[in-house]
Amino acid sequence: MKVGVNLLNWGPGVSPDALARWAALVEALGYHLVMISDHVAPTPDVAAKYPAPIYDPFTTLGWLAGTTRTIELGTTVIILPYRHPVQTARVAATVDRLSGGRFIFGVGVGWSQLEFEALGVPFARRGAISNDYLAAIKKLWTSDVASHTGPFVSFRDVHTGPRPLRSPHPPIWVGGASDAAMRRAVRYGDAWHPNRVRMNWLRDIGLPRISAIAAAEGKPVPALCPRIRVQLTESPLPDDQRLAGQGTLDQMRKDLEGLESLGAAYVLLDSAGDDPQATRDHEPVWRMLATLAEKVLDLSQQTLR
Repeated sequence: MKVGVNLLNWGPGVSPDALARWAALVEALGYHLVMISDHVAPTPDVAAKYPAPIYDPFTTLGWLAGTTRTIELGTTVIILPYRHPVQTARVAATVDRLSGGRFIFGVGVGWSQLEFEALGVPFARRGAISNDYLAAIKKLWTSDVASHTGPFVSFRDVHTGPRPLRSPHPPIWVGGASDAAMRRAVRYGDAWHPNRVRMNWLRDIGLPRISAIAAAEGKPVPALCPRIRVQLTESPLPDDQRLAGQGTLDQMRKDLEGLESLGAAYVLLDSAGDDPQATRDHEPVWRMLATLAEKVLDLSQQTLR
Protein backbone atom coordinates (compact mmCIF):
# COMPACT_ATOMS: atom_id res chain seq x y z
CA MET A 1 0.00 0.00 0.00
CA LYS A 2 1.37 3.39 -1.00
CA VAL A 3 0.82 6.52 1.09
CA GLY A 4 0.48 10.05 -0.25
CA VAL A 5 -0.15 13.55 1.05
CA ASN A 6 -2.70 16.21 0.11
CA LEU A 7 -0.50 19.25 -0.51
CA LEU A 8 -2.12 22.59 0.37
CA ASN A 9 -2.30 24.70 -2.79
CA TRP A 10 -4.69 27.20 -1.21
CA GLY A 11 -4.93 29.51 1.79
CA PRO A 12 -3.04 32.49 3.18
CA GLY A 13 0.15 30.49 3.73
CA VAL A 14 0.51 29.18 0.20
CA SER A 15 3.31 30.54 -2.00
CA PRO A 16 5.75 29.16 -4.58
CA ASP A 17 8.28 28.66 -1.79
CA ALA A 18 5.75 26.80 0.38
CA LEU A 19 4.70 24.58 -2.52
CA ALA A 20 8.30 23.70 -3.30
CA ARG A 21 9.03 22.97 0.37
CA TRP A 22 5.91 20.79 0.64
CA ALA A 23 6.94 18.67 -2.34
CA ALA A 24 10.59 18.43 -1.28
CA LEU A 25 9.67 17.36 2.25
CA VAL A 26 7.10 14.79 1.17
CA GLU A 27 9.56 13.26 -1.31
CA ALA A 28 12.44 13.29 1.20
CA LEU A 29 10.31 11.57 3.85
CA GLY A 30 9.58 8.75 1.42
CA TYR A 31 5.91 9.34 0.72
CA HIS A 32 4.81 8.09 -2.67
CA LEU A 33 2.41 10.75 -3.88
CA VAL A 34 1.33 14.38 -3.58
CA MET A 35 -2.10 15.53 -4.73
CA ILE A 36 -3.67 18.99 -4.87
CA SER A 37 -7.21 20.31 -5.13
CA ASP A 38 -9.18 22.38 -7.59
CA HIS A 39 -11.44 25.42 -7.61
CA VAL A 40 -11.74 27.69 -10.63
CA ALA A 41 -14.06 30.49 -9.46
CA PRO A 42 -14.11 30.53 -5.64
CA THR A 43 -17.45 31.98 -4.58
CA PRO A 44 -18.13 32.92 -0.91
CA ASP A 45 -19.10 29.36 0.09
CA VAL A 46 -15.87 28.01 -1.39
CA ALA A 47 -13.72 30.82 0.02
CA ALA A 48 -15.03 30.11 3.53
CA LYS A 49 -13.43 26.65 3.34
CA TYR A 50 -10.61 27.27 0.87
CA PRO A 51 -9.54 30.92 1.11
CA ALA A 52 -7.51 32.59 -1.61
CA PRO A 53 -5.02 32.39 -3.08
CA ILE A 54 -5.73 29.12 -4.85
CA TYR A 55 -2.96 27.92 -7.14
CA ASP A 56 -4.14 26.18 -10.32
CA PRO A 57 -3.61 22.41 -10.00
CA PHE A 58 -2.36 21.68 -13.50
CA THR A 59 0.07 24.60 -13.62
CA THR A 60 1.34 23.80 -10.14
CA LEU A 61 1.84 20.11 -10.85
CA GLY A 62 3.61 20.90 -14.11
CA TRP A 63 6.01 23.10 -12.14
CA LEU A 64 6.47 20.49 -9.38
CA ALA A 65 7.23 17.89 -12.03
CA GLY A 66 10.53 19.70 -12.56
CA THR A 67 11.38 19.96 -8.84
CA THR A 68 10.67 16.30 -7.92
CA ARG A 69 12.04 13.02 -9.17
CA THR A 70 10.18 10.03 -7.77
CA ILE A 71 6.83 10.93 -6.20
CA GLU A 72 3.65 10.68 -8.22
CA LEU A 73 1.67 13.87 -8.77
CA GLY A 74 -2.11 14.03 -8.84
CA THR A 75 -5.36 15.89 -8.34
CA THR A 76 -7.83 15.40 -5.50
CA VAL A 77 -9.94 16.25 -7.33
CA ILE A 78 -10.33 18.03 -10.66
CA ILE A 79 -13.94 19.20 -10.94
CA LEU A 80 -14.77 17.81 -14.36
CA PRO A 81 -17.62 20.12 -15.49
CA TYR A 82 -15.53 23.28 -15.00
CA ARG A 83 -13.36 22.81 -18.10
CA HIS A 84 -13.89 21.65 -21.66
CA PRO A 85 -12.69 18.04 -21.84
CA VAL A 86 -10.36 18.74 -24.76
CA GLN A 87 -8.55 21.30 -22.62
CA THR A 88 -8.51 19.01 -19.58
CA ALA A 89 -7.17 16.08 -21.58
CA ARG A 90 -4.38 18.18 -23.06
CA VAL A 91 -3.16 19.83 -19.87
CA ALA A 92 -3.33 16.54 -17.95
CA ALA A 93 -1.39 14.73 -20.67
CA THR A 94 1.17 17.53 -20.64
CA VAL A 95 1.68 17.13 -16.87
CA ASP A 96 2.05 13.38 -17.35
CA ARG A 97 4.71 13.97 -20.01
CA LEU A 98 6.55 16.64 -18.01
CA SER A 99 6.67 14.35 -14.98
CA GLY A 100 7.85 11.28 -16.85
CA GLY A 101 4.55 9.45 -16.43
CA ARG A 102 3.95 10.23 -12.75
CA PHE A 103 0.50 11.85 -13.05
CA ILE A 104 -2.71 10.53 -11.42
CA PHE A 105 -6.02 12.02 -12.56
CA GLY A 106 -8.35 12.32 -9.58
CA VAL A 107 -11.78 13.62 -10.58
CA GLY A 108 -15.09 14.64 -9.04
CA VAL A 109 -18.33 16.37 -9.94
CA GLY A 110 -18.12 19.34 -7.51
CA TRP A 111 -20.36 20.58 -4.72
CA SER A 112 -20.63 24.40 -4.87
CA GLN A 113 -23.77 25.51 -6.67
CA LEU A 114 -22.58 29.12 -6.53
CA GLU A 115 -19.34 28.25 -8.27
CA PHE A 116 -21.22 26.40 -11.00
CA GLU A 117 -23.44 29.46 -11.48
CA ALA A 118 -20.39 31.71 -11.71
CA LEU A 119 -19.02 29.52 -14.50
CA GLY A 120 -22.36 29.16 -16.29
CA VAL A 121 -22.47 25.38 -15.85
CA PRO A 122 -25.78 23.67 -14.87
CA PHE A 123 -25.32 22.37 -11.34
CA ALA A 124 -28.14 19.82 -11.56
CA ARG A 125 -26.52 18.13 -14.58
CA ARG A 126 -23.00 17.95 -13.16
CA GLY A 127 -23.00 14.16 -12.83
CA ALA A 128 -24.16 13.54 -16.39
CA ILE A 129 -21.72 16.16 -17.70
CA SER A 130 -18.87 14.48 -15.83
CA ASN A 131 -19.71 11.09 -17.34
CA ASP A 132 -19.74 12.50 -20.85
CA TYR A 133 -16.49 14.42 -20.27
CA LEU A 134 -14.72 11.34 -18.89
CA ALA A 135 -15.72 9.31 -21.94
CA ALA A 136 -14.38 12.07 -24.19
CA ILE A 137 -11.13 12.43 -22.22
CA LYS A 138 -10.40 8.72 -22.47
CA LYS A 139 -10.85 8.90 -26.25
CA LEU A 140 -8.54 11.91 -26.45
CA TRP A 141 -5.88 10.08 -24.43
CA THR A 142 -5.96 6.90 -26.47
CA SER A 143 -6.11 8.20 -30.07
CA ASP A 144 -3.83 10.46 -32.08
CA VAL A 145 -6.92 11.96 -33.70
CA ALA A 146 -10.12 11.74 -31.69
CA SER A 147 -13.82 12.31 -32.27
CA HIS A 148 -16.67 12.22 -29.80
CA THR A 149 -20.41 12.75 -29.91
CA GLY A 150 -22.15 13.03 -26.58
CA PRO A 151 -25.02 14.81 -24.86
CA PHE A 152 -22.84 17.66 -23.59
CA VAL A 153 -19.78 17.79 -25.84
CA SER A 154 -19.04 16.83 -29.42
CA PHE A 155 -15.94 17.26 -31.59
CA ARG A 156 -14.42 15.73 -34.71
CA ASP A 157 -10.88 14.98 -35.79
CA VAL A 158 -9.08 16.68 -32.90
CA HIS A 159 -5.32 16.10 -32.96
CA THR A 160 -4.51 15.16 -29.40
CA GLY A 161 -0.73 15.24 -28.93
CA PRO A 162 1.01 15.03 -26.61
CA ARG A 163 -0.47 11.71 -25.63
CA PRO A 164 0.07 10.70 -22.00
CA LEU A 165 3.21 8.72 -21.29
CA ARG A 166 1.40 6.14 -19.17
CA SER A 167 -0.41 3.48 -21.17
CA PRO A 168 -3.24 3.39 -21.95
CA HIS A 169 -3.72 6.57 -19.90
CA PRO A 170 -2.94 8.04 -16.46
CA PRO A 171 -4.81 6.30 -13.63
CA ILE A 172 -8.28 7.78 -13.15
CA TRP A 173 -9.43 8.03 -9.53
CA VAL A 174 -13.11 8.86 -9.16
CA GLY A 175 -14.17 10.62 -5.98
CA GLY A 176 -17.50 10.52 -4.17
CA ALA A 177 -19.47 8.10 -2.02
CA SER A 178 -22.92 8.14 -3.64
CA ASP A 179 -24.22 5.32 -5.83
CA ALA A 180 -23.76 7.59 -8.86
CA ALA A 181 -20.13 8.24 -7.93
CA MET A 182 -19.45 4.54 -7.41
CA ARG A 183 -21.07 3.73 -10.74
CA ARG A 184 -18.88 6.39 -12.36
CA ALA A 185 -15.79 4.83 -10.78
CA VAL A 186 -16.78 1.41 -12.10
CA ARG A 187 -17.58 2.60 -15.63
CA TYR A 188 -14.78 5.11 -16.20
CA GLY A 189 -12.23 4.83 -13.42
CA ASP A 190 -9.28 2.76 -12.36
CA ALA A 191 -9.80 3.54 -8.67
CA TRP A 192 -12.47 4.66 -6.24
CA HIS A 193 -11.34 7.69 -4.21
CA PRO A 194 -13.78 8.27 -1.33
CA ASN A 195 -13.02 11.16 1.03
CA ARG A 196 -13.08 11.32 4.84
CA VAL A 197 -14.81 8.04 5.58
CA ARG A 198 -15.40 6.00 8.71
CA MET A 199 -13.77 2.59 8.73
CA ASN A 200 -16.97 0.70 9.57
CA TRP A 201 -18.87 2.45 6.75
CA LEU A 202 -16.14 1.63 4.25
CA ARG A 203 -15.94 -2.02 5.33
CA ASP A 204 -19.64 -2.74 5.81
CA ILE A 205 -21.36 -0.46 3.29
CA GLY A 206 -19.03 1.25 0.81
CA LEU A 207 -16.94 -1.67 -0.45
CA PRO A 208 -19.84 -4.16 -0.63
CA ARG A 209 -21.88 -1.58 -2.52
CA ILE A 210 -19.24 -0.80 -5.14
CA SER A 211 -18.61 -4.53 -5.56
CA ALA A 212 -22.31 -5.05 -6.23
CA ILE A 213 -22.36 -2.20 -8.75
CA ALA A 214 -19.33 -3.65 -10.53
CA ALA A 215 -20.97 -7.07 -10.71
CA ALA A 216 -24.14 -5.53 -12.15
CA GLU A 217 -22.11 -3.62 -14.74
CA GLY A 218 -20.01 -6.65 -15.61
CA LYS A 219 -16.82 -4.78 -14.83
CA PRO A 220 -13.95 -5.25 -12.38
CA VAL A 221 -14.09 -3.56 -9.00
CA PRO A 222 -11.93 -0.41 -9.08
CA ALA A 223 -8.94 -0.20 -6.79
CA LEU A 224 -9.53 1.37 -3.37
CA CYS A 225 -7.61 4.64 -2.96
CA PRO A 226 -9.23 6.62 -0.12
CA ARG A 227 -8.40 10.07 1.19
CA ILE A 228 -8.48 10.15 4.99
CA ARG A 229 -8.60 13.03 7.46
CA VAL A 230 -5.36 13.12 9.48
CA GLN A 231 -5.74 14.65 12.94
CA LEU A 232 -3.40 13.39 15.66
CA THR A 233 -4.52 13.62 19.27
CA GLU A 234 -2.85 12.84 22.60
CA SER A 235 -5.82 10.81 23.90
CA PRO A 236 -7.80 8.18 21.98
CA LEU A 237 -11.04 9.23 20.31
CA PRO A 238 -14.14 7.00 20.45
CA ASP A 239 -14.16 4.82 17.35
CA ASP A 240 -17.84 5.53 16.72
CA GLN A 241 -17.19 9.29 16.68
CA ARG A 242 -14.09 9.60 14.55
CA LEU A 243 -13.18 9.45 10.89
CA ALA A 244 -10.38 7.24 9.64
CA GLY A 245 -7.11 9.01 10.43
CA GLN A 246 -8.32 10.86 13.51
CA GLY A 247 -6.93 9.96 16.93
CA THR A 248 -3.67 8.82 18.44
CA LEU A 249 -0.69 7.37 16.61
CA ASP A 250 -1.93 3.91 17.60
CA GLN A 251 -5.38 4.64 16.16
CA MET A 252 -3.77 5.97 12.99
CA ARG A 253 -1.69 2.80 12.73
CA LYS A 254 -4.80 0.68 13.25
CA ASP A 255 -6.67 2.57 10.53
CA LEU A 256 -3.85 2.15 8.02
CA GLU A 257 -3.57 -1.54 8.85
CA GLY A 258 -7.32 -1.81 8.37
CA LEU A 259 -7.20 -0.07 5.01
CA GLU A 260 -4.36 -2.31 3.90
CA SER A 261 -6.36 -5.38 4.92
CA LEU A 262 -9.30 -4.06 2.88
CA GLY A 263 -7.04 -4.00 -0.17
CA ALA A 264 -6.30 -0.29 -0.46
CA ALA A 265 -3.69 0.36 -3.14
CA TYR A 266 -3.04 3.94 -1.98
CA VAL A 267 -4.08 6.05 0.99
CA LEU A 268 -3.98 9.83 0.71
CA LEU A 269 -3.44 11.74 3.96
CA ASP A 270 -5.62 14.85 4.06
CA SER A 271 -3.68 17.32 6.20
CA ALA A 272 -6.14 20.22 5.91
CA GLY A 273 -7.79 21.07 9.22
CA ASP A 274 -11.17 22.60 9.91
CA ASP A 275 -9.76 26.12 10.45
CA PRO A 276 -8.75 27.63 7.08
CA GLN A 277 -6.67 30.29 8.82
CA ALA A 278 -4.43 27.56 10.22
CA THR A 279 -2.98 27.27 6.73
CA ARG A 280 -1.01 30.45 7.38
CA ASP A 281 1.63 28.24 9.00
CA HIS A 282 2.47 24.92 7.36
CA GLU A 283 5.20 23.93 9.82
CA PRO A 284 2.86 22.03 12.24
CA VAL A 285 1.58 19.87 9.38
CA TRP A 286 5.11 19.19 8.17
CA ARG A 287 6.11 18.08 11.68
CA MET A 288 3.08 15.80 11.81
CA LEU A 289 4.01 14.20 8.49
CA ALA A 290 7.56 13.64 9.75
CA THR A 291 6.20 12.05 12.93
CA LEU A 292 3.96 9.70 10.93
CA ALA A 293 6.84 8.75 8.65
CA GLU A 294 9.05 7.99 11.64
CA LYS A 295 6.64 6.32 14.06
CA VAL A 296 3.85 4.79 11.99
CA LEU A 297 5.03 4.25 8.43
CA ASP A 298 8.02 2.40 7.02
CA LEU A 299 7.85 4.12 3.68
CA SER A 300 11.03 2.58 2.30
CA GLN A 301 9.43 -0.87 2.70
CA GLN A 302 5.82 0.25 2.06
CA THR A 303 4.74 -1.36 5.34
CA LEU A 304 3.47 -0.15 8.69
CA ARG A 305 5.66 0.04 11.76
